Amino acid sequence: MSPSFNTERDGQALEAITDDIQEVNVLKAALKVKQGTATDEEINIYEKSQFDAEKDKAKFRMYEDACDRVKNFYREQHEKQTVAYNLKARNDFKSKTRAEMSIWEAMERLNTLIDESDPDTSLSQIEHLLQTAESIRKDRKPRWMQLTGLIHDLGKLLFFFDAQGQWDVVGDTFPVGCAFDKRIIYPDTFKNNPDYNHEIYGTKYGIYSPRCGLDNVMLSWGHDEYLYHVVKDQSTLPDEALAMIRYHSFYPWHAAGAYHDLMDEHDKKMLEAVKAFNPYDLYSKSDDVPKVEELKPYYLELIDEYFPNRVIKW
Repeated sequence: MSPSFNTERDGQALEAITDDIQEVNVLKAALKVKQGTATDEEINIYEKSQFDAEKDKAKFRMYEDACDRVKNFYREQHEKQTVAYNLKARNDFKSKTRAEMSIWEAMERLNTLIDESDPDTSLSQIEHLLQTAESIRKDRKPRWMQLTGLIHDLGKLLFFFDAQGQWDVVGDTFPVGCAFDKRIIYPDTFKNNPDYNHEIYGTKYGIYSPRCGLDNVMLSWGHDEYLYHVVKDQSTLPDEALAMIRYHSFYPWHAAGAYHDLMDEHDKKMLEAVKAFNPYDLYSKSDDVPKVEELKPYYLELIDEYFPNRVIKW
C-alpha cells in the first residue's frame, strides 16, 4: 500500500508553531522519587538528566512573553477541541489506515517538515529526533527509552493525513469531556468552546469520575495521542514508554499539577516517567548536527527490537 500524503501542507508553518510552543514549555516541577522504592532500571530512568546541566533554562520564554502566533494558535485549539471532534477523530483513526511504512521511513517522511526560517536551529526533523534519542543514550538510559526519544514526535505525520490545521496536531494537550482546568495555558480562550458551558462536559468531572485513571480519559487529539494509538498495539514498548509518548505534551498534568484527582495508582508511576523524559524533549535541541548515516545502523537495530513487524500501519 503506497502512503497517501498531502504534500501541499505548510510544513514550515507547522514547524514554526511547534518550535515556538516548545520554547515556552518550560518544566515547572522537579523529578521526585522516594528513596528506595524504585527498581535498578527505574533508578536509571529517574535519575536527574545530566546532558542539560550547563544549559541556561532561563532563556526559554514563559507563556506571558510568547509571540502572537502562539497565542492565536492556542485560541484556535481551545475553541475547536471538543468532545464531538475528538470522538470523530478517534473513529476516523480506527476506520482506516493512512499509510504503511517502517519507523525509519516515517522519520524520513517527517523530515520533509523543515523550518528554514527558525532562528534557533537549522536542523531537520530527523536530526531533532536523533538529538533527543542521543541525549537519552548519553545519560545511559534504557534502550527502550532511547527508542521512545527517537519516535516521540512521529505523530506529526498526522499533519499530512486528516489534520484540519495545526491546532489538532501540536500544542499542549488536556482532557475533553470535563471542565477545562485553569492551569491550562490561556484558560480564558476556552470560553468560545461549545463544551465550555455544557451541562455535563462543563462540570468538574464531566463524563469521568474521581480516580477513574487516565486510560479512561479522552485527551485532546494531536500528534501525541495519535502516535500512542499507533504504537501501543504494534510494539513491545513498556507502559512507561507509552506514557512518555501520550503525555509528553500534557503540561497541565505533569508540570502544573492539574487533573491529579483523575489519576489511579498506575498513573502515579507514569507521571514520574513522563517527568523523567521531558527534559530530553525540551532541552536537547541545538545546532550540533547528528551524523544520521553513522547513527542509523544502531537505531535500526533498536527499532527491530521493539517493533516485531517492520511495516507499521499508520
